[in-house]
Amino acid sequence: MTEARADAGAARTAAPPAVHLASVAKDFGTRRAVDTTELTLRKGEFFSLLGPSGSGKTTLLRLIAGFERPTTGRITLAGRDVTDLPPSRRDVHTVFQDYALFPHMTVEQNVAYALTVRGIRKPERLARAREALATVRLDGYGPRRPDRLSGGERQRVALARALIDRPGLLLLDEPLGALDLKLRQEMQAELKRIQRATGVTFLLVTHDQEEALTLSDRLAVLDGGRIQQTGPPLEVYDHPATAFVAGFVGTTNLLRDEAAARVVGAPGTYSIRPERIRIAEPGSVPGPGERGLPGRITDIAHAGAHTRFVVRLDGGDDRLTVLRQNTARMPAAARTGAAVHLLWDVGDAFPVPG
Repeated sequence: MTEARADAGAARTAAPPAVHLASVAKDFGTRRAVDTTELTLRKGEFFSLLGPSGSGKTTLLRLIAGFERPTTGRITLAGRDVTDLPPSRRDVHTVFQDYALFPHMTVEQNVAYALTVRGIRKPERLARAREALATVRLDGYGPRRPDRLSGGERQRVALARALIDRPGLLLLDEPLGALDLKLRQEMQAELKRIQRATGVTFLLVTHDQEEALTLSDRLAVLDGGRIQQTGPPLEVYDHPATAFVAGFVGTTNLLRDEAAARVVGAPGTYSIRPERIRIAEPGSVPGPGERGLPGRITDIAHAGAHTRFVVRLDGGDDRLTVLRQNTARMPAAARTGAAVHLLWDVGDAFPVPG
């Protein structure tokens, strides 16, 4: 039994990556949209491309799908060079933000469409469509029309259609962007569950930092067509490789030069996450391994589960943002204009390349 498990683990390790990009670049005229990208996705993982608009993430997805051809470099999927192959000859399906469902077809017909085009006999394609709908928790929805479904249900139909023949890779292009916040959070949980249930490699393109951090096994942060950092969400969040990553992935206090010298006590560029800073009473003394500075609260924003404070430090115009989880009643002294003392662990001021 133990030997069998070891053999299975060795086989997974030996399997070629789901996606490998080698020195891939893409030019549109004189503009380079993707620049010298090296990227590997492991088989069966949930991977996200995260970045602002214009960072190159959608172009990268289109290169992998085959909708665009790279100016330079090679693309392999499961060990197969697909650089010059059209989308139809790649083991890849794509789910878009607009769902692209056929309004004149039933849900079942939409899901089975690819099998219909391939000439699969009706009993088999309907059985597989129902199985795919069950995977996305839409049992019994087959006879309905898309216009009778909610946004989240239409998104799940699109997922079922993409997963009906278990592609090697599923590309998700901002799939939840059109949903409201509550439904988007529900669908995030569904995406994670579906990916785990099917074992298909998922590649998500998103500009939503929370979405990428929540869903991903690993993620890549892009800016200006270049990958700035790749790694597990916690590693990228806690140890940003660049100032851009520190500022884009979540919220941070980015301190440079003189501000760093005053606040951190050393020159350079440092990132301190707002949730790592504590608000204490005026005159509080830092404990072992801590650093602290006095200041006054200049702004308070209540956001349900947490409250955001902006504190102007004494003796200058430096400001730090602090996030306090609302796990207990807010102290009466925590009000705009109140004097406070900020404390944080020395190690939470993380140096980043400027």
